[in-house]
Amino acid sequence: MFDEIHLPLVLAAAFAAVASPGPATLALAGTSMAHGRKAGLALASGITTGSLTWSTAAACGLGALMLANGWVTEIIRYLGAAYLLFLAFKSARSALSSKVLQPKASSGSSRSLFAKGLALHLTNPKAIFFFGSLYGIGLPATASVEQLATVVMTVGALSATVFHSYALLFSLPPVVRFYTRIRRWFEAAFAVGFGLAGLKILTVPLRQGS
Repeated sequence: MFDEIHLPLVLAAAFAAVASPGPATLALAGTSMAHGRKAGLALASGITTGSLTWSTAAACGLGALMLANGWVTEIIRYLGAAYLLFLAFKSARSALSSKVLQPKASSGSSRSLFAKGLALHLTNPKAIFFFGSLYGIGLPATASVEQLATVVMTVGALSATVFHSYALLFSLPPVVRFYTRIRRWFEAAFAVGFGLAGLKILTVPLRQGS
């Protein structure tokens, strides 16, 4: 069923983008550290909903667009590769820097935190552009509705797992101290992951044409 879909590449790129430090992960870290597990999970649920919203919109919109205009696939492919390589550069620069990102905590009721998480991800440029490029990279223009739905659900489950795990982990003081110590290695690993994903995307057309 998924012979024409680069599902491992989609999931690898999605994991690297979701798990890498950014507005969502910093907000989760700060909120969980300051207000505990319940607050962190509420925020994570909102962020996950925002992620699923962009994922669904990108899958539906790009699927139709690529089916009507095959050249759009190649444009999105190279834009996506460029974006992943840019993320690799940012992660590498952060890994080489001794400056520590300061997480910001959100407060309020569970409903309020859910709404804040949703708004955070719906307005996050990283999420908007990433999901737009993700489906252009990993899905063929002929992908069926069933295939699109399965990929959206799989990426959604991955996002939910990562975001909620962050909320749980960053509510534990030992994890916070451990993350502070290994932050630069963590960033370096993501730099390598983003770089390999971007290079893989750039080589796909050459292999298909050989």
